[in-house]
Amino acid sequence: MRQTDTGDWVRAPAKINLTLHVTGQRDDGYHLLDSLVVFAHVGDKLRLTAGDDVALEVSGPLAAGVPTDDRNLVWRAAELTGWRGRIELEKRLPHGGGIGGGSSDAGAFLRAVGWQKSAVSLGADVPVCHFGQPARMSGIGDQITPAGDVMTFFAVLVNPNVHIATPKVFQNLVAKTNPPMPGLPAPGAGGRVWIEWLAAQRNDLQDAAQEVAPIIRDVCVALAETDDVLLVRMSGSGATCFGLYPSAEVARAAAETLSQQHPNWWCVPTVLN
Repeated sequence: MRQTDTGDWVRAPAKINLTLHVTGQRDDGYHLLDSLVVFAHVGDKLRLTAGDDVALEVSGPLAAGVPTDDRNLVWRAAELTGWRGRIELEKRLPHGGGIGGGSSDAGAFLRAVGWQKSAVSLGADVPVCHFGQPARMSGIGDQITPAGDVMTFFAVLVNPNVHIATPKVFQNLVAKTNPPMPGLPAPGAGGRVWIEWLAAQRNDLQDAAQEVAPIIRDVCVALAETDDVLLVRMSGSGATCFGLYPSAEVARAAAETLSQQHPNWWCVPTVLN
């Protein structure tokens, strides 16, 4: 592996599961997924400086509690590729929030160093974060199908500052064999078609996550009560939820309202594509 210096900061955008269908479970325990994934304009960022040993420095407003050793997926990505040097990681996404913070950091690292091989060994979300563009993610996260015709969405992301362990959510999942997604809307389909299609889909982990962290219900209710919201759903295994809106201005107004009502929640307006 070439010892890359990035020089500039590399973006690690939030991963949003617009849908997340759990379609089965393999004999080895891995769950089979079918998910439409897009990426937000908000995220972490990292910078690489080649050296003799791996060193990870974490800063930023949400750096508290983020490991700086081999428990961090970026560190493990460096070990996977054989890269050595200093990694500066600025955390702006909630840790363990269901929006791929650690996985997106690892994916951004892999893109920065030019890694071309599979990275599913780092986690189910890492391959799609490595791809870094809208995609249908299936299998155990290892099957990535580009979804370039997904429309752009205006959204608000909300996390009630709750960390949820993904294995606990899967343990609470009652039905592990559910229908997969149908085909995506036709290229060029408008917003109404997309919202209707998304509304007919699911996040099969949402009920299980709400059993672990009931506050997720409160977040969804709060989002549903904002003006002109089109769709509310949890992303990934939680606890981050999102609302979709008809314009950037409406999304910003909703985020401002939610921030005033719940000042302890992480709440940001963004664009998804």
